[in-house]
Amino acid sequence: MDISDPYKAAAFAAYAAFGLIFPKAQGHYDAQGHFIVTAARAAAIHECSARAAQYPEWEYGNTEFYIYRACMAEHGEPE
Repeated sequence: MDISDPYKAAAFAAYAAFGLIFPKAQGHYDAQGHFIVTAARAAAIHECSARAAQYPEWEYGNTEFYIYRACMAEHGEPE
């Protein structure tokens, strides 16, 4: 991973710090440097996105976000 750009370096440092505080939110990196998300998290994201999609922001306001957040909490996953 090339972090010679100071903005990329700052973003990487922030992400690493986030991972120390919320380790479950992180997946892991494979040998090629690709970020891998666990199957359980991917399934939760898919289900919660589908649930939230029933409440478009333009019609229901912030309900879409609240539904997504509540669903992710039910699955024990961070947003």
